[in-house]
Amino acid sequence: MFITNESEKEFRFGDSGPKYLMKGPRMNFAVVQFQPGEDFTAHYHNVMEEDFFILEGEINIVVDGVVHHLKQGDFIHIEPSEVHYCFNPYKSRVKMISTLAPYQQVDKVEVEDYSF
Repeated sequence: MFITNESEKEFRFGDSGPKYLMKGPRMNFAVVQFQPGEDFTAHYHNVMEEDFFILEGEINIVVDGVVHHLKQGDFIHIEPSEVHYCFNPYKSRVKMISTLAPYQQVDKVEVEDYSF
């Protein structure tokens, strides 16, 4: 058992990207934030499934070439091998929860030159 506070962790890219509150041993749990105009490289996972729950703002998440417009309160589940790409074309930041399970130390495969 452990307790942590979001304020004790940092986003990967300063004020954006994932902020992991827990990495393993069975799952990852992160707060993810994107500023207007930001995106995250298209990728997929071989073993882990990924979930996003939108806390505030809105974002587009492309899964296997289909654009999904998500807003506060929306939830999306992404299966292993589904290519996904997140981008924020909106005027305000988006903040969301991300979970990845089952935990794998390395399970992200980036997709170069992704188009949809």
